[in-house]
Amino acid sequence: MWKHRIFALLMTALAWPAAAQSPADLKPTPPAPAPAASGAEVPAATPAASLTKTDVDAWLDGYLPYALQTGDIAGAVVVVVKDGQVVTQRGFGYADVKEKRPVDPDGTLFRPGSISKLFTWTAVMQQVQAGKLDLDRDVNDYLDYKIPPAFGKPITLRTIMTHTTGFEETAKYLLLTDPKLAKPLGDAMKRWVPTRIYAPGQIPAYSNYGASMAGYIVERVSGEPFAQYIQNHIFTPLGMAHSTFVQPLPEGLAAGMSKGYEVGSKDPQPFEIIDMSPAGALSATGADMARFMIAHLSQGGPLLDPATANQMYANANTPYPGLPSMGLGFYHEDRNGHRVVGHGGDTDLFHSDLHLYLDDGVGLYMSFNSGGREAAAHVLREHLFVDFTDRYFPQAKPDLPTAATAKEHAQVMAGHYISSRGSETNFMRMISLLGEARIVANEDDTITVSSLVNAAKVPKRWREVGPWLWQDGEGKEHLAAVVKDGRVVMFSIGAYAPIIEFVPAPANLNAGWIMPVAAVTMGIVVLTALSWPVVALVRRRYRHNPGITGRPLLLHRATRASTWLVLIFVLGWTVLLSLINSDISVLDGRLDIWMRLMQLVLLATIVGAGASCWNAYDVATRPGASRWGRVWAVLVALSLVFLVWLALNVKLLTPTLDF
Repeated sequence: MWKHRIFALLMTALAWPAAAQSPADLKPTPPAPAPAASGAEVPAATPAASLTKTDVDAWLDGYLPYALQTGDIAGAVVVVVKDGQVVTQRGFGYADVKEKRPVDPDGTLFRPGSISKLFTWTAVMQQVQAGKLDLDRDVNDYLDYKIPPAFGKPITLRTIMTHTTGFEETAKYLLLTDPKLAKPLGDAMKRWVPTRIYAPGQIPAYSNYGASMAGYIVERVSGEPFAQYIQNHIFTPLGMAHSTFVQPLPEGLAAGMSKGYEVGSKDPQPFEIIDMSPAGALSATGADMARFMIAHLSQGGPLLDPATANQMYANANTPYPGLPSMGLGFYHEDRNGHRVVGHGGDTDLFHSDLHLYLDDGVGLYMSFNSGGREAAAHVLREHLFVDFTDRYFPQAKPDLPTAATAKEHAQVMAGHYISSRGSETNFMRMISLLGEARIVANEDDTITVSSLVNAAKVPKRWREVGPWLWQDGEGKEHLAAVVKDGRVVMFSIGAYAPIIEFVPAPANLNAGWIMPVAAVTMGIVVLTALSWPVVALVRRRYRHNPGITGRPLLLHRATRASTWLVLIFVLGWTVLLSLINSDISVLDGRLDIWMRLMQLVLLATIVGAGASCWNAYDVATRPGASRWGRVWAVLVALSLVFLVWLALNVKLLTPTLDF
């Protein structure tokens, strides 16, 4: 849920109020087949395996134990349902490694992360069904605080449920380990309203804040605290007796909670508290998640009427023709000609996925209690879904020829891109710069995207097989782009398309030129900083007097001191980012004082950069100054000015520490 950040586009609103359409009308459009090509060779489809407990158990036994061991993952739970019944629910590995407590699908609770949002969305639709909420009404009508106006358009529950509110990313207080820092949902929502950086309804940009706001709206219109509402209207009707949104866990459930691990071979970490609980606070057993899947596979079961349930699964936003669409809360993961909706979820420690094969009555849920070595759980859950689909719902994949436009379009795609799930007003803008994706046009007319790698961490090669549509080497994933007037507007892959886009990096955030210039200027700064004490010692040793005094000497020293301030600033932020990367729960306010200290260092550096410019002028106009001395003084001044601009550009100096 918290690990990723990402990106402008037309939205096709295909989900209408339930009263206006029949359930059949509200079904999503069946997934389009792979682009046909004249003469394309279509191999015979592999026969489908029998989706029975015997076959699924044998397949999982050959799949997961070795994967958990090699990935250093402590434990996992996998559940498969079909036609209203549990096919199998299996625990693998340990819920507590030290105590050798095995994972029990009936009694061990996992943290499904953002899969919690499916419960929030279901609650929203229950209130829509009851006539208490309108999907297209300004959410300010339901709130006791104000979402500031922007772009001349209001935020609605429909834009929230399609992740097109336009909110920038939020991270502070999102995940806590100290229960004392947790606040009631309303107070958590009012801590800070994130800035809207896109017009509502345009660019998918996954938002935990938006989902939490939807949960708060349910709380307000129902008159029940959010966790109690879910208990009364979802858990109890479904018999989910081992599930809760309450944090820390109630006494009766705490004993069954799985430990959470970074890797299975290390000590467990503290229980994670999700302050904006509707976005990811669920704790549940695999058996209870089976009940939830069965309800939705039964067109809402006891939770929703069929028209309302099907409205959730209908295409509500289709960013790219040929890639999966966004429903209302559920996103499409259509594969092999089958309609699939679902959701993934991550806390720092738990990593999960839920997939519903709508027309087949089949559900697949998996959750891992460790990230594993080199994020092994992320790779494992992706492959488990793909391989499960290929095993039980195989489809012949035609050998599509390369499009005639492959070379031309690869050149158009080449460049640097940032995620739509990012921030513009705080230090996380720096993370967008550091995490940019780069597309390279290869000599064989394929493209590679630096951030889209295979299990071996090697960037995949994508071959164009249709207009602005690429396929990976295994034929299991597609990438598409929206291009207008010969320029890329955005691109994404099937797994991300409904919720996260990649958009071209603006010039002031383009790592293609910023990072090389930053490297050169940092080199000049480092040399200047290190040479200052060395030169001073040499002069003292040989009693050499450089012959400058007064203001020139003061400017010289201020310039050298400024280079050391830059080194302190860069080192400080390197440490801060390392701490955040290793444990996002440190964004609970404890780093604020250090961020403020870095801002004071930056303010001093700004003064120093001004002094360096004055020094450069002084040296350049000083009689008898060497040519090299003049050149170096100018280079140092330009380097300090650039680095100060960069720090300000990525918002490392802000009046508040809201993010």
